[in-house]
Amino acid sequence: MAVNNNHNRQYDIVVFGATGYTGKYTAEYIAEHLPLDLKWAIAGRSQPKLQEVIEHLKQINPDRPIQPAIEICDLNDASLSALAKKAFVLIACVGPYCKLGEFALKACAENGTHYFDVTGEAPWHLRMIKKYSSAAKSSGALIFPQFGIESAPPDLLTYSLASHLRTKHNSNTGDVTVSIHKLKSGPSGGTLATVFSIMDHIPLPEMAAAYKPYALSPVPNRHPTPSGSVFAKLTGLTTVPELGLLTTSVANSTDSAVVQRSWGLLEGMGKGYGPKFSFREYMKPRNWLTGFGIHLGLLGLQIIMVVPFLRKLAAGWVRQPGTGPDDEKARGDEIEYRALAVGDDERKTQVLGKAWFRGRNIYYLTGLLVVEGAETLLRDDIKLEGGIYTPACLGQPLIDRLDKVGFHFETETLEN
Repeated sequence: MAVNNNHNRQYDIVVFGATGYTGKYTAEYIAEHLPLDLKWAIAGRSQPKLQEVIEHLKQINPDRPIQPAIEICDLNDASLSALAKKAFVLIACVGPYCKLGEFALKACAENGTHYFDVTGEAPWHLRMIKKYSSAAKSSGALIFPQFGIESAPPDLLTYSLASHLRTKHNSNTGDVTVSIHKLKSGPSGGTLATVFSIMDHIPLPEMAAAYKPYALSPVPNRHPTPSGSVFAKLTGLTTVPELGLLTTSVANSTDSAVVQRSWGLLEGMGKGYGPKFSFREYMKPRNWLTGFGIHLGLLGLQIIMVVPFLRKLAAGWVRQPGTGPDDEKARGDEIEYRALAVGDDERKTQVLGKAWFRGRNIYYLTGLLVVEGAETLLRDDIKLEGGIYTPACLGQPLIDRLDKVGFHFETETLEN
């Protein structure tokens, strides 16, 4: 079933979980930036807390003629189904998703409601693909998990590099290396709660299966992902031309899962990257000692996640869900990605890419991403059938929107 922006729903957008840390930023972005004729609502379980959000939004933009409605919604199938039927797009900000997220996604898939969330839980994402792809296809719902800071930026940057190679050089894409080049931010309580709770809800074998290469892709990729040297495996350190010294990325497995799914989906849509595509993600350390420390720290985190006693102990020391970095301090936050793509052509054409955002909380960027994704469905003629997709499937229309509101993209060909 093809989708357009004409609909007979009560609301254009509903933000479910608007009282949470990320949900508030999502609602805030809508109040600041979306058209004044938008029909929207904020949803959650607590009327008083939702009313507090409304009062906050009025202070941000008191001249907005249409303030959001309030929808009270519990975490069960009946309540979420009723809410989904009222919305053209539902943005779900209620996590951890492995524990709380299925109700909203299921309701949207079954009721033809377009859906975005901000999870970074690839195993849960894979579980939802297996359970609800058919329902979404039948209802015409466009489902977009992992549309926040995990994992839209590297996915869209990879799409941008592949598009550059295809349109400027008539070349498929070979190896893509993404670096989180700058990151100034702190994690929210919801993010930390997810890290320490996912193992309580998803068995270890299912976790391992979800993080295998191309596990989320609808088609297999027979081209192996390049393996690093023994030194790189032991230390996490590697050097990539044009990107410099790199180390293990905290988001590599999560982001790789989405980028690899994009590869498979776009192959089926005639916009593929090519049969020899591979993807790797790293972080830019200050020096080799810092890089080695990051690598060891991430190995330690994996051990904590696997051992129940350590996991429970660590969870008691971190921020609790609904909390996060202070907004005033976070106004100096920034994130920048850089990437190098090598074309699958005789010249091995190299394209350098960059995507960056500065000046607001990184969780505000997550709100920006999901809302502009929703706006792309509302305002643009997107030729997609019902199903479960990735950010890259919205392609250049979404990238253009993001670039106009402060999340910028650049690509350039390097001279061989």
